[in-house]
Amino acid sequence: MTEFAAQATTDGAVRLMLDGAMLIYNAEEIKHRLIDALHSGRVLELDLSHVGDIDTAGFQLLVLAKQESLRQDKAMRIIAHSPAVLEIVEFYNMAAFFGDPLVIPASDTHA
Repeated sequence: MTEFAAQATTDGAVRLMLDGAMLIYNAEEIKHRLIDALHSGRVLELDLSHVGDIDTAGFQLLVLAKQESLRQDKAMRIIAHSPAVLEIVEFYNMAAFFGDPLVIPASDTHA
């Protein structure tokens, strides 16, 4: 089960926090939430720091939301990434597509 929390930020963006899994089993619900949040403002900030599991369907939803934001001349930013989200974005080599900095904790770097 995935939980959602949306709030407006002080700079007018809509921040949507997803908590749970982004899987094919709940893709339809997540799609509706992403599109609704995108329609709510000029900027959509996604907090994915609590996404414990993401599959290809979940990743496709992120791509869809980014493409839809570009089509509507709006901005979509991923402001926080969980390890699962980082892994799939890196696997598909799509960090540049999302245009967001990927934050890798110092403990994850190799000397």
